[in-house]
Amino acid sequence: MKVTAGPETATSADHADARLAHHRIAPPTSWSDLSFAELWSFRDLFGILALRDIRLRYKQTAFGVAWVVLQPVLSSLIFAAIFGSLAKLPSDGVPYILFVFAGMLPWNLFAGSLQRAGNSLVGDARLISKVYFPRIVIPIASATAVLLDFAVAFVVMGIFTVFSGIPISLTWLAVIPLAALTFAIAVGVSLVFSALSVYYRDFTYALPFIIQLWMFGSPLVYSTSLVPAKWQALYGLNPMSGVMDGFRWAILGQREFPLTGLALSLLGATLLLLLGVYVFQRVERSFADVI
Repeated sequence: MKVTAGPETATSADHADARLAHHRIAPPTSWSDLSFAELWSFRDLFGILALRDIRLRYKQTAFGVAWVVLQPVLSSLIFAAIFGSLAKLPSDGVPYILFVFAGMLPWNLFAGSLQRAGNSLVGDARLISKVYFPRIVIPIASATAVLLDFAVAFVVMGIFTVFSGIPISLTWLAVIPLAALTFAIAVGVSLVFSALSVYYRDFTYALPFIIQLWMFGSPLVYSTSLVPAKWQALYGLNPMSGVMDGFRWAILGQREFPLTGLALSLLGATLLLLLGVYVFQRVERSFADVI
């Protein structure tokens, strides 16, 4: 929020020299105007929006939170049957269903956050047009709600690995920063889509298609080792490829630490996050007028 003040002289019988301060509230338009103190002051609203999204997702559903487990498990079984049994794709020496499930953990976090946060501003049009608050809170809160799904799916992954005879090791702790990296990538992309969707609904319609294309461009059902060496550098520009390899290293082991891939993912996450904040701030000023 940017507040500007300008004094004006007011004449009256009792206060001839009184000076009135006029304050103008406006969205930030440059990096210097971004106030983290203001964002922190709206932390209660952030929590309310995140909890609302969690409740709405499972409201009036027969299975409730069980869908968090059913969706990745059923998807992993289908991928294992098609790509593992029929196509015989390699799985780096581990059962194919574990290979896929370990990749689905970061992918579902990314895709779910992007899907929900990318359409969040359009869904909260009434709230935006009625009261001022940092609009950036809405997409970030929507993305944060997906972390519950990730936590439940991660517990299921632990159960699968124990029953498969793969021991839980200290490398599992690396899942925390890897999840944070995935979340940063999702937030950066969703800020761009959510902001531009306010002006052009085409971005809302294109988002599911882009997520699907991004999935096939990421090592979800196949190993990164299948990518030809001459394309490895270009393939590494996809920040989700290094993250997914990192998850498999942390959970399943039996592979080298993907240092190059994770370094590229960290760089990509930083650039996407900066781009998302920049685009969001540039178009935020007229949200209430066009939404």
